[in-house]
Formats: sequence, structure tokens, C-alpha cells
Amino acid sequence: MAWILLGAAVVLLVLWVAYRMAFYSPVGEQNDPYRILPNGDYQARREEMLRLIAALEARPCERVSVTSHDGLRLTGRYYHHADGAPLDIAFHGYRGHALRDFCGGSCISFQLGHNLLLVDQRAHGESEGHTITFGAKESRDCLDWVNWANARFGSPDIALFGVSMGAATVLLATALDLPENVRCAVADSPYSRAEDIIGTVGRDMGLPGAPVILLARCAARVFGGFRLGDASPLDAVRRAKVPVLLFHGEADRLVPCAMSGVLQENCASAVRRYTYPNAGHGLSYLVDREGYTAAVVDFLAQCGERESS
Repeated sequence: MAWILLGAAVVLLVLWVAYRMAFYSPVGEQNDPYRILPNGDYQARREEMLRLIAALEARPCERVSVTSHDGLRLTGRYYHHADGAPLDIAFHGYRGHALRDFCGGSCISFQLGHNLLLVDQRAHGESEGHTITFGAKESRDCLDWVNWANARFGSPDIALFGVSMGAATVLLATALDLPENVRCAVADSPYSRAEDIIGTVGRDMGLPGAPVILLARCAARVFGGFRLGDASPLDAVRRAKVPVLLFHGEADRLVPCAMSGVLQENCASAVRRYTYPNAGHGLSYLVDREGYTAAVVDFLAQCGERESS
């Protein structure tokens, strides 16, 4: 009996460590928007990103909040341009920050005269929660924000934007029962499934993919209270109810560019995909601002969104 208890304790300890590494987020950990990742792709554009972050942080905004479907207080930054203008709702990436992840992409919303909501995802920024679920619960948060916007603004045209895990979040939301005024989803650097990206990262670290995925599944279930398999943009886009625009850097060393290709091939709704040869993870806009912006503007026009004056 003692050996059984010891074995169970060891298993739980391993799962706890895995949960802490992959899914747990301490309060305040992601509160610095100026923390640029140390790898070469980001360091090469460090000064450009810092200028854009500072400019976005300096813009006047209203701090807003909503209560999630499971009782968490979620926060965001709302930038108002004009009453009745289209609303862009943007979701940042894994352990990211809205001001950093959308320091570039937000320029498109401002250029078009849209209102903009930058969300602090659960377990990030000033939002409550300690567990990052790779989109499984965040996609429901997305619907909560849409409902909040409709209650406050009276059903404006809404476009959902996301980068990395935020891209997975909005793609997962495309399969939900979204209000009719949600026109489309724009996903930059999405992974096909949470299990796929966790396995990829594990293999990049020299670990066997299958055991890493199994460990992550168990840790998510036991300590995170969610099913990792529910974080599958691939399954969601097969039931997508709104048009989808995909962006991906071909030099992405974190989320393989091929993953968005699989999503494109399986998307049930109208879909477009643009890739950029020299762009790292989430950096396509900075590599080709003009082309990226033109792609978004044309896509929104095709989806029936209007520019604001």
C-alpha cells in the first residue's frame, strides 16, 4: 500500500509540475508590455516594437470589464473613435500582453476609424484567473465580450482579431453561436490544436512528443479543470460560421506555418490565407505593413464591414 501511495504522489507531483510549466499563470506575471522576447526575430525589431508599444500605451482608453461565463472578472482597454463605428475585438497570445501583441495590428483599426477593444485574456494582465487553457475557455470569454459589446453599443459590426493563442481563441469562437453582427475572424499565427503545438515545443526541446502530450492532457484535466482536446481550432474551423482570414510568417519558429495551412484546408467558411517569407512568429505585420493592411481592408470589405469617417 505504501508503494502505491508513493507512486500516486509521484504521479501527482509530475502532473503538478507540468501544470505549473504549461498552464499556470501567477498574478501580475504578464503585466510588462515592454518585455520583448530575447530571440533574434524579436530583438531585430526591438526598437520598432518599443516605439509602437509606447504610442499605443499613450493613447487615451477606457478600462472596461466583463464577468466571464465561469465567474472571472476579465478586463480590457477600449479605444473609442466614433459612435456606430465597427468594433474590432483583439485577443493576445500565450503569456502575452495586449499592448505588445497588437502594437502593430492596432494601427489598422485606427487607420480604418474603427473602435477597438484590446482584451486581457484570462490569467493575463489585470484579468482574473490562474489557468491558461489554450483557447478552450478563452473562446467562451470571446463570446462574453461580444455580448458585452452588443449590450453597450447596440450590435455594431464586429471583427475578431487574434495573435498566436489569441488566434486560436477567435478560431474556436467561430464554431460558437455568435451574434449575426460578428462579421469575421482574423487569425495571425494560429496553431492547429493545442496538443499539436505542445508536442512540437516538446520535440524542439528534445523530448518525445507523445508522452509530453499525454502528460499535458492529464495535467490540464487534473489541475486545470479543462480538456486539452477542447482547444482544437482545427475541429472548430470545420464548423466555422463566419469568414476567416489567416496570416502566418514562413519563418515562424514557434508555431509552424504549415499549421495555418491545415486550418485553411479544413475551414468550412470562406477563408483566405497570406504568408510572409521573412516573418517570425506574429511579426507578419511588421515585415509587410502595406500588404498586411491591404489584405485586412479588402477582407473586411468583402465581409460587409464599413469604414468609419
